[in-house]
Amino acid sequence: MPELHVITGAGPVGWTVSEQLAEQGHRVRVLTRSGSGPEHPLIERVAADARNSARMGRLLSGASAVYHCIHGSAYRASAWQAELPEAEQMVLRAAGKAGAVVVFPESLYSYSDPDKVMTEDSPRTARGGKRGVRTLLLHAREESETDTVSVVAGDFFGPRVRTSHAGERMVPAILRGSKLSVIGSTQQPHSFTYVPDLAAAMIRAARTPELWNKVWHAPTGPAITQHGLSGAFAEAAGVSTPSVRAIPGWALRATGLFSTDVRELAEMLYQFEKPFIMDSAASESALGLRPTPLPEAAAATVGWWRAQA
Repeated sequence: MPELHVITGAGPVGWTVSEQLAEQGHRVRVLTRSGSGPEHPLIERVAADARNSARMGRLLSGASAVYHCIHGSAYRASAWQAELPEAEQMVLRAAGKAGAVVVFPESLYSYSDPDKVMTEDSPRTARGGKRGVRTLLLHAREESETDTVSVVAGDFFGPRVRTSHAGERMVPAILRGSKLSVIGSTQQPHSFTYVPDLAAAMIRAARTPELWNKVWHAPTGPAITQHGLSGAFAEAAGVSTPSVRAIPGWALRATGLFSTDVRELAEMLYQFEKPFIMDSAASESALGLRPTPLPEAAAATVGWWRAQA
């Protein structure tokens, strides 16, 4: 009988992991509060709350791997702190009883020396705000008796990626022929990760015990400027490269004095005002995976957005 893999969350990461696993012939159980998820004969969609200990224990029973892909209800440090640690501990306990490894998608937020190229060995001790929450989550995983793997990605792009700098803030405007506004700088190199590459890395790590209880990087292509990425999307779409302007940091920070959402966004400006680069060479070698070439990834991204229209 095919192995059972459980995914919590059906955002772009959870959805893509689910689809890839099902395409490989595995049984998949997707847990969300609404019971949403991909439609596939091998995918079972279940409405469940990750904070319900007894039910999580039943739903994870028999699983070989759990992919914990839920996010906070809001892009705020307060929401993350209130929601994420409890949910992760619940899943870790249930997975431990089931004998399953837990795989986490992770961000670059916890890296405490981001001015240097970030590798798997770089320090992850950032404090305060959303960065500090991610550091604490990583530490809790290290302390857990349950086997874990954390797979770090840069900013997302790809099919189903909406709320990201390379999602609804960029691609729809390019397809409309509109001018494009980005934060920080148009010319600083930045690492963007194609979500299907992150999903493939998570699945490969789950099936490779010698990679467990470590932090790995998702296969990620060479860093590119926001202007360069918009040009790749435009080329894939067969349209003119848009005019791209940067919203200066001082303007974003000033607006943040009156808007919580903008203030939370301004907290991460450091990632876009200077080079923000991750290196995935060591992980690519360990995982046996390579990033999808940018023209191919851009074409799939544009194709998905056009299908939504």
